[in-house]
Amino acid sequence: MATRLFSDMVNRLSPSAPGAPQPVLVAAIRSAAIDACERTLAWRYEQPDVTLTTAVESAAYAVPAETEVHAILTASINGVTAPSLTLEAVHARYPKYPDNSASELSQPRFVTHVDPDTFYVVPVPDAVSTYLVAMFVALKPLRTATGMDQAIMDELENVIVHGALQELLVMPERTWSDKELAAYHAKQYAFKSAERRARTNVGAGRASLTAYAPPLA
Repeated sequence: MATRLFSDMVNRLSPSAPGAPQPVLVAAIRSAAIDACERTLAWRYEQPDVTLTTAVESAAYAVPAETEVHAILTASINGVTAPSLTLEAVHARYPKYPDNSASELSQPRFVTHVDPDTFYVVPVPDAVSTYLVAMFVALKPLRTATGMDQAIMDELENVIVHGALQELLVMPERTWSDKELAAYHAKQYAFKSAERRARTNVGAGRASLTAYAPPLA
């Protein structure tokens, strides 16, 4: 996938924050891009299948460089849907988890997001079969990233601009400080990020949202 640098957006911000040095502008753009990805879940990525290891409950995400996972969107194990559970729900179902003693190993049925680099499968996998996890995840840039996926950055550009400016303009005692203008950009950021999240939920095909009850087991 093509990458677009955060520095490419500097010219959009500099007229509204006169005198702000480029490193400050780029840092604000990066911060806003991360927050926009977290709010909208717009950066969706189908990661390569991950092969589980017998008696090991955790696995690393397989995502592009300079990114990390914010949320699991969908997952399946060997072609069977694997719902995502919270850790609290996992322990309600499996009080001994992640016990990897032979009597507790079984076919994994669920996944849970532990941290931006790691997910867990539940129960801990046995050796009966080779288990492949297919997953769509929501990505966000790392704090050290210099850019992000071009298509996603293009899609979120206006959101990122407003988010970056609201951060820049509230910096105290700077030549570009403007709390009144910062309040305007904060409102625009909230509105546009909510609109993008709604669009992401519905999809470009304008599909209808459907509510359904998750299976009990």
